[in-house]
Amino acid sequence: MRNEKLLSTLGNCINHCNYCADACLDEDNVKMMKDCIRTDRVCAEVCSTLNQVLVTGYKNVDGLVKYCIEICNACADECGKHEHQHCQDCAKACRECAEACEAYLA
Repeated sequence: MRNEKLLSTLGNCINHCNYCADACLDEDNVKMMKDCIRTDRVCAEVCSTLNQVLVTGYKNVDGLVKYCIEICNACADECGKHEHQHCQDCAKACRECAEACEAYLA
């Protein structure tokens, strides 16, 4: 099933985004991390929504998959600006998720 890899990658991205947002709240300069936290939260929500829609077997998902790519890339870019390990790990998970979404559309 071509969805299995994407579902797994979405789950990984959701987990990293949620962890990163929580970890950012523990950083010394939380104000500096607000864009990262906000982007993490949005990315986790969009990935979660796509995950839930995919498991229904509904076919008209290309628009949502494209939006997921956009959000994952934005989150990877934002997290990539920070040197914290949780941000770097999240950026990697987001890039992998965007790539899995691209492969799904191919």
